[in-house]
Amino acid sequence: MTDLANINKKILAEGEQLPAVMLKDGSRVQTGTVATMLHNVTLYNEGARGDIEKELELSVPTLVKVGLFDLFSPEEWIAGTNPGRRFVGTKALEFFAQQEQP
Repeated sequence: MTDLANINKKILAEGEQLPAVMLKDGSRVQTGTVATMLHNVTLYNEGARGDIEKELELSVPTLVKVGLFDLFSPEEWIAGTNPGRRFVGTKALEFFAQQEQP
């Protein structure tokens, strides 16, 4: 979660911090992940790759945990013409496939 916290700082003003919060199931998630993912999707759509791809992929487990893919399925993220959304949806499908493996 420390890596994600550092990534999420990119959307904050100097000196600000986002807390990690505990969900009802007892797991902790880093706040700001959805906002940072949206920011990174924009950067991805503008042509950024490399670190942006790594940051988007690192966000997927938290996005799953907070229910983003219950609201919009990975297939819905992949559909359409937005390359950043498609990348996130593809990484989510890969994440779910890994969770199903014994």
